[in-house]
Amino acid sequence: MTTPCIITVAITGSVPKKSDNPAVPVTVSEQVESTHAAFEAGAALAHLHVRNDDGSTTSDPEKFGRLIEGIRAHCPGMIVQVSTGGRSGTGEERGAMLPLKPDMASLSTGSCNFPTRIYENAPSFVTWLAGLMKEHRIKPEIEVFDLSMLFKAVEMEQAGEIVGPLHVQFVMGVKNAMPVDRETFDFYVRTIRRLAPEATWTGAGIGRHQLTLHHWSLEHGGHIRTGLEDNVRLDKDTLAPSNAALVERAATLCAEYGRHPATPAEARALLRLPAA
Repeated sequence: MTTPCIITVAITGSVPKKSDNPAVPVTVSEQVESTHAAFEAGAALAHLHVRNDDGSTTSDPEKFGRLIEGIRAHCPGMIVQVSTGGRSGTGEERGAMLPLKPDMASLSTGSCNFPTRIYENAPSFVTWLAGLMKEHRIKPEIEVFDLSMLFKAVEMEQAGEIVGPLHVQFVMGVKNAMPVDRETFDFYVRTIRRLAPEATWTGAGIGRHQLTLHHWSLEHGGHIRTGLEDNVRLDKDTLAPSNAALVERAATLCAEYGRHPATPAEARALLRLPAA
């Protein structure tokens, strides 16, 4: 029996445009269709952003509501995770979709530099956002762009501000944030095992580093994230034709490490989420 690996598909994000890759889904109907294909290819968890019809970013809860409804109708059991990231809104509008009660939501527990701006997450804001997730029984995915964010998440779990066990995503390859470095990644894994031994974790690599993080994460027994939000190419010469194509590649890779793509039911059990 092989070990399940949760494949997260980040379908859209806030940055990629159709001019970067025509397969980037922008409208709600495009996103539902793209997520369904990725689900059929082996993704058990969908990380969601929404866009205005012109491609600009938004945290509009109405759009999130239609997207969540569509995914739940067409992808039975799939874990729905919304983004509360700062590229799509400011202040409390970043949590405006949480009353919709998705299964999960992203939570960055600190600030860091991004390519052209500061990704700002003030301590009071992080506490507020975590409290809103706890109120609506939403499991946070801790987005770690820097080692201090992992320590802060553990502190918040110990204080009861986050209901454990933690689920953490190590993000590497964002310009000006944490680069893709094997020794650092290995240290991340050792640290989470020491500080939060019951935690689950995922590796996310940006751009050409997406495949690198797949290998490293699978080797260490972690989970993997793929999708057009992070990477619009199969290789330097070939655009990815779809989110599903990136998921298919990730699913095929699992077998090399004695793993298999987790079903939605397996993923929910691993993350200690209620059954669908």
